[in-house]
Amino acid sequence: MLGAMVGDVIGSTREFRPVKYKAFRLFEAGSSFTDDSVMTLAVAKAAMAGGDYGAAMRELGVRYPNSGYGGRFWRWLTGYVAGPYCSYGNGSAMRVSPVAWAFDTEAEVLREAAASALPTHDHPEGVKGAQATALAIFMARRGADKDDIGKEIAGRFGYDLSRRLDDIRPGYRFDETCQGTVPEAIISFLESSDFEDAVRNAVSLGGDADTLAAIAGSIAEAHYGDIPGALLGPALATLDEELSDITFAFLDRFRPEAAGPAREALSAFGGRVDPSRILG
Repeated sequence: MLGAMVGDVIGSTREFRPVKYKAFRLFEAGSSFTDDSVMTLAVAKAAMAGGDYGAAMRELGVRYPNSGYGGRFWRWLTGYVAGPYCSYGNGSAMRVSPVAWAFDTEAEVLREAAASALPTHDHPEGVKGAQATALAIFMARRGADKDDIGKEIAGRFGYDLSRRLDDIRPGYRFDETCQGTVPEAIISFLESSDFEDAVRNAVSLGGDADTLAAIAGSIAEAHYGDIPGALLGPALATLDEELSDITFAFLDRFRPEAAGPAREALSAFGGRVDPSRILG
């Protein structure tokens, strides 16, 4: 979950100013959380409560109206659309990471990933994107190596993970669909050497940068372990008190080994700040 949020903040300034190279500044003036983090924390909140994912997303989402929601999702969020709208957008994948940490069997993770997608993303590709991302995180969390993760996700979900980033990057463009985002984000993780490299890979594709980095970062966190404090502190610093409280409540319950380092990283950075102060 932390990896998704860090990736979101790092990618936030590159969504509409895309880059095709990896040597970019990780944090800039204006780096902040987006709807990716808000919805990730809504899923986390529902997972903690054993409740309704859709209700949690609506409850939290409307309190952060300027987070970059898509038009159809905003209409759903505010009640103009009552039920799911057959979406196959990448929102189902970028928000799913908490379920891979909150549940302890593959069957549970796949079930809850689908449940977190279905309030909005009831198209088969929308559900598949959420399940593929959650399963990759779960496998990494359980110690599976990259080869096994790649083979399982490709075989089960039909994604072509054999491509190389250097071949994808030149022709890749902004794509908000699961089928045009999730495989590329997973490849960004598979080709990475560490957490930061996975996020840089994802952003460097020049697409939906915050979401690509959120998905790649969520898997990379589970595989590589702790996120460097120099990345974690600035990202956590963008959260307000409510979002920070949800984050640490989830960590204390499901990832106590990560809660302490996260608090230390935030404290070392100086606590919550105005995002415009974040430079690096």
